[in-house]
Amino acid sequence: MSSIVLLSGGLDSAVSLGQALREGEVKLCITFDYGQRARLKEINSSAEIAAFYKLKHRVVTLTFLRDITSTSLVNAGEPVPEPEESNLDHLDKMAETARSVWVPNRNGIFVNIAAAFAESMDARQVVTGFNAEEAKSFPDNSREYLQSCNRALSFSTLKGIRLVSYTQMLHKVDIVKLGKRLGTPFQHLWPCYFGGDDLCGNCESCKRYYRAMKAAGDHSA
Repeated sequence: MSSIVLLSGGLDSAVSLGQALREGEVKLCITFDYGQRARLKEINSSAEIAAFYKLKHRVVTLTFLRDITSTSLVNAGEPVPEPEESNLDHLDKMAETARSVWVPNRNGIFVNIAAAFAESMDARQVVTGFNAEEAKSFPDNSREYLQSCNRALSFSTLKGIRLVSYTQMLHKVDIVKLGKRLGTPFQHLWPCYFGGDDLCGNCESCKRYYRAMKAAGDHSA
């Protein structure tokens, strides 16, 4: 099955890329620049991952999305939440965190742009890195969202492009384990909301990543 892969440089998308390569051909990896704090790190990380697999990589800039987003993932004037690890599975607290970093219709925009690339490049599917943990607080990671996207794509693409997520039913620890089996280049990942020299270790994304790595028996992270 030929794929276009949405690649952010994080754990879920990198492991999804590895699985997509097991399933067939990857025609292009796409990374989006929408003004997010970590954009330069994400772009560099994604480029390194694509190069590791000898794949084509393209950056798509969405200036309008930066301009209309006021939450902390883009707006440096807003604080990024730093939840306690003990709260990562607390639905109410994580829903509050999700609102703080929400980017308007981000995944919907990403999926539709990638579907346009897929249709033009004769790829059959778009691969994205959803996961079961974050689906609890981010509805655009959920199984229902993926199913709804596929219904919409059945109308908006003539070639019946499908949205696929190999990690959607997995928790982060299981994604780490899958990545180990696939040979994912963990040294190139950037699972952080910030764009500093090192992972901050305090944002929700870092906390989930470190927790998963330790639970999978990897204490090097």
